[in-house]
Amino acid sequence: MQRSKWYALLFLLGAFVAGAAVGVAGDRTLERRGPPHRGGLDRMARELDLTAAQRAAFDSILENRRTQMRQLFAPIRPQLDSLTALSDKMRDSTHEQLKRVLNPEQQVKFDKMHEEAKKRAAEARKRFDMNGGPGSHGPGPGKR
Repeated sequence: MQRSKWYALLFLLGAFVAGAAVGVAGDRTLERRGPPHRGGLDRMARELDLTAAQRAAFDSILENRRTQMRQLFAPIRPQLDSLTALSDKMRDSTHEQLKRVLNPEQQVKFDKMHEEAKKRAAEARKRFDMNGGPGSHGPGPGKR
């Protein structure tokens, strides 16, 4: 019986680590695939030595893309929001299950790690939305 508890613990810890790895990888992938944020656009403009007219054209084209992306994803935004809410509930439920395995000192540390991970995820979602991601209602880079 004790052996099966250890296997269950290892499985849960493995699932937690795998979920965290997938979340970090997804966050980084979305950052790279999203439209250039203001700093990236500024760096690109410097490296390409864009004129003021070229920069204005870039800004206009990227703003048009953000508008098109918002329109493209608007019909499925409620489903995306629902999936996000379900994912958050699953994450919190898993956290509580894992926490029961830990001693009180470990629980405090684990809660802190969990809160930091939630904060990073919320920041990533906000960045994605503000950069014209699916269903974005944000102003887009440089317009904040």
